[in-house]
Amino acid sequence: MKITGLIIGVFFLMILASCTDLTAVEKPSELEKEEYKQEENNSDDHSKVHESKLQKNKGDDEREPKEEAVSLSEPQYKINASNWTVEPMNHANSKVVLLTIDDAPDKNALEMARILKKLSAPAIFFVNGHFIDTPEEAEVLKAIHELGFAIGNHTYSHYNLKTLSEAQQYNEIVSLNDRVEEIIGERPKFFRAPFGSISDYSRKVAKDENMLLMNWTYGYDWEKEYQSKEALADIMINSPFLVNGANLLMHDRQWTKEALEDIVKGLRNKGFTPVDPAQISQEIE
Repeated sequence: MKITGLIIGVFFLMILASCTDLTAVEKPSELEKEEYKQEENNSDDHSKVHESKLQKNKGDDEREPKEEAVSLSEPQYKINASNWTVEPMNHANSKVVLLTIDDAPDKNALEMARILKKLSAPAIFFVNGHFIDTPEEAEVLKAIHELGFAIGNHTYSHYNLKTLSEAQQYNEIVSLNDRVEEIIGERPKFFRAPFGSISDYSRKVAKDENMLLMNWTYGYDWEKEYQSKEALADIMINSPFLVNGANLLMHDRQWTKEALEDIVKGLRNKGFTPVDPAQISQEIE
């Protein structure tokens, strides 16, 4: 009887121990609870991120394609051949001036280009071929172009075109275009005849070369009384011919270089903005 009771007691203890172990397995520790909770949170976060990505991708799929941006390369100005002013198109600002430098690049053009660049004032540099004969002169022209300035054709030798034969006129214009293209990789888009004197044949050559013909509204720096910084700046800013779209003629000269910054600032103080030659239509009115 005692043996039977002992056996029953041992058996009871074994069952109790087994239940205790099972409870220990099924009941996680506090640390395990925390780890599980963290994993659960991470799982929720991952699900939210995944859902967010799905929604974003879905939105991308449903979104209509964007319209192409409107081109800003369309011409905004044109040359009025009756007075050589720059006129606005497409509601562009009318209170502008066109800055041009002839007989470049002689001794001052590169420094003039740097002054204009510092002032964010675009301009056309009209080139003479006899100033770009040497490799050193070619580098100067290339530097002016790389500063962002338009290069115009002012003939190779600066002769009065009306005094030349048609063959000579052709050579004066086209050979310079060839030389400029050799140096900067593109042909001039603007043509100005020396002394503003142009023949019908030269007009045709310029047109065939896809160049826009232009003269000027006013200029003074070749006149003796304006060959100083102060006098030139004053007349360029206060000329009676200063109108909206005025086409301003200047030259590669020491006194013009010295007056250039004052000229640009004075024009701006009057409300005039230097127009970008790239915005001028290649068609003459």
